[in-house]
Amino acid sequence: MHVLHVIEATIGGTRRHVVDACRGLRARGVRVTLAASARRDPAFRDDLAALARAGVDVRELPMVRSIAPHRDLAHTLALRSVIAELRPDIVHTHSSKAGAVGRLASWSCGIGARIHTPHTFAFLFSAMFSPLSRALFRAVEKELARKTDRFIAVSGDEAATFAAADFIASSKVRVVGNGIDPLRFENAVASERGALGVPLHAPLALFVGLLNVAKGPDLALRALALPALANVHLAFAGSGEMEGSLRKLAHALGVESRAHFLGWRDDVPELLATADALLLPSRWEGMPYIVLEAMAASRPVVATPVDGARALLADGQAGRVCKSSEPQDIADALAAVLKLDGGARRLLGKSGQAKVRAGFTLEHMVDGLLGVYGEFA
Repeated sequence: MHVLHVIEATIGGTRRHVVDACRGLRARGVRVTLAASARRDPAFRDDLAALARAGVDVRELPMVRSIAPHRDLAHTLALRSVIAELRPDIVHTHSSKAGAVGRLASWSCGIGARIHTPHTFAFLFSAMFSPLSRALFRAVEKELARKTDRFIAVSGDEAATFAAADFIASSKVRVVGNGIDPLRFENAVASERGALGVPLHAPLALFVGLLNVAKGPDLALRALALPALANVHLAFAGSGEMEGSLRKLAHALGVESRAHFLGWRDDVPELLATADALLLPSRWEGMPYIVLEAMAASRPVVATPVDGARALLADGQAGRVCKSSEPQDIADALAAVLKLDGGARRLLGKSGQAKVRAGFTLEHMVDGLLGVYGEFA
């Protein structure tokens, strides 16, 4: 079997998903080619080099996120040439731009079963795009759906979102949850709170992710300013375009002494081991990796009711789902978890850890992908 993965969105969870999938599939003996752009983050070339050493055939294609008709056509034709050369059994595309370019290239030459993982649809991002842009994105996705053999949802919640979009046939949808290697998180040693600027005994919640509107760090700050969280400290591990405005917001809300901006970090397992809980205030998700990581680290999770998190936390045994994405509901849910005694929080953490082991490891994810590919090859 030969699988061609196509990705432009080389940041965040999508990047991680594709890298892990390519490596895991190659380890199972699958022939894997990756056509990817490194324009968003040139450091992605380090990942590409590592994949090449693991036996993945890497082709760099400088796709761009924004709509650029002439460049998009050139990249579609270039990818069509790659597909005609390699004749893969599967063309598996990820996110919006690669999803359009890759599916059109495969369809136009009639080679490869077309499988698409949206990692959430852009037309759902009401706080990022205008109604006109979202209508355009939806129309494009509706047309591409006719040329797609399978859609992969990374959670059962996301599959329900596909159904609500009302243009994807349920017979085309398969659920393959994201998966992680839990060992790195299970065995992490806590950092020194003093080095983070956090008092030793203060309740500490952790936010991990890009500082952009989709991830809701502004909602987290507004929750931090409410009376229910008056003594809580919140550490932000991540970088992004909102950092400057978030620092100004923290000052305006009077919480700058309790909001700690740590920047991009490569010690997330240790930070999770240090925190009392993970806070996920996202506006949109498919299946957030950081929730799985926090669960593997035996930390309770408080999340807004977004795809993936709802399903993982629905039974209340690994954390809490907020009633809504409003700051007051975020504050109430986080306060309730932080007020639990240490034993009760550890019980939540251990339950989450067991759930990851039972169904959300890398092995589970690769098994699921192979199951979908097996329908065509």
